[in-house]
Amino acid sequence: MEIWGCPLEGVVVNRRPNEDFWRNRSIFVTGHTGFKGGWIAHWLCDMGAKVHGYSLEPPTNPSFFEEVGIGDRLASSVVGDLRDLPRLSRAVDESRPEIVIHLAAQALVRESYANPVDTFTTNVTGTVHLLESCRRTPTVKSVVVVTTDKCYANSEWVWPYRENDRLGGHDPYSASKAAAELVVASYRDSFLADSDIHVATARAGNVIGGGDWAIDRLLPDFLRSLETGEPLQVRSTNSTRPWQHVLEPLSGYLTLAESLHGQGEQFSGPWNFGPGDRGNRPVSWVVERLANARPDALWELGATETVHEAEKLSLDISKAKALLEWAPQWGLETALGKTLEWHEAWRSGANMSYKTTEQIKEYVTS
Repeated sequence: MEIWGCPLEGVVVNRRPNEDFWRNRSIFVTGHTGFKGGWIAHWLCDMGAKVHGYSLEPPTNPSFFEEVGIGDRLASSVVGDLRDLPRLSRAVDESRPEIVIHLAAQALVRESYANPVDTFTTNVTGTVHLLESCRRTPTVKSVVVVTTDKCYANSEWVWPYRENDRLGGHDPYSASKAAAELVVASYRDSFLADSDIHVATARAGNVIGGGDWAIDRLLPDFLRSLETGEPLQVRSTNSTRPWQHVLEPLSGYLTLAESLHGQGEQFSGPWNFGPGDRGNRPVSWVVERLANARPDALWELGATETVHEAEKLSLDISKAKALLEWAPQWGLETALGKTLEWHEAWRSGANMSYKTTEQIKEYVTS
C-alpha cells in the first residue's frame, strides 16, 4: 500500500528504541570511534548490549570516543580499515553479532574533492567488504547501512526527497554514497535474501550534537572559533539543510534495526530520517541563533565557495512515520541548545559519559 506521502491516521508517532530488545544482544558497529558511531555505541552500552566496534583510530583530537570513555565499555574494539577484507571478516566472525550497524565512512564533502580515491574505496568497496563479511557469518540476521541524504540526484527543487526518488551525486562523497546504496540493493537481491539476512539503508540529514570536532562542519567550526577568538568563516549562507540532533537519526537506526530483526523483509530497503519541515533551515538562520546564544561569538562571510555543494536539500520522512512510528522529537533550537550544553559541560571538566547518558535519557523521555 502506497502511504509514503501521507502518515496513517491514528498512528502514535513516538516510538523509541526498546531497551529490553537490545539487552545482552551482540551488536557489531563500524565507525564506533567517530561522532555518530560513538553516540550509538554509548547508547547501546547503556541499554546493555554487547557492542563490538571496528574502525580507524578516532578521527579528531579531542574526540567523542576518548572524552566519553567508550572504549572501556565495549565487548571488543578493533582498529582496522574497511578496505582490509580479511581483517574485517575476522572481526565480524569473532564477534558473532546478530545485528550489524555500518557507520564507518569518509563523510566530508570537501574532503572528497581532495581525496576522491580514498572516498570511493572507503565508501563503496568498504560497504562491499562489510556485506561480504556479514554473509559469511551465520549469526548475522539484520544489517543497517547508514548512507546520507546527499545520495539523491539533487534537482534543487523545493519539495523533500522520498526514498524512491532517483539516486545520484555531483561531488565524490555524494556519488560514493549513491553507489553504496546500489551495492546494498545488489547484495540484498543477489545474496542476503537467500541467507535470511535482512538489510536496510538509512539516509539522514545534517547531524549536530556534542562531541563533534570534525573540520568543515558548521557547529564544530563555530565552537572552535569560540575557543580561538577568531571569527567563524561562514560560507553558503543561503544553503538549506535538514538539521537535526544526533540522537534523532540514531533513534531511527535503532528502531529500524529492531523492526528489521523482528519482521524481516518488509522493513528492508531505504529509509529517510530527517527533522521534518521545522528543521529545514538555511545556514544563515543557524548562525544567527548561535550568535544570539553566545554574544561573544564572532563571524564573517568566508571566501566564495570553490567546489559544488547543493543549495536546497530536505527529506520526506512519511515512510518512517507511518511504518516505524518514528518521528523527530527535538526542534532545531533544542538541538542547538543541547549541543552547546554538552560542549560547556566538557569545557568545565564534567563526567562526559554521565552527561551523554543524561542527554539520551532526556531525549527518550521528551
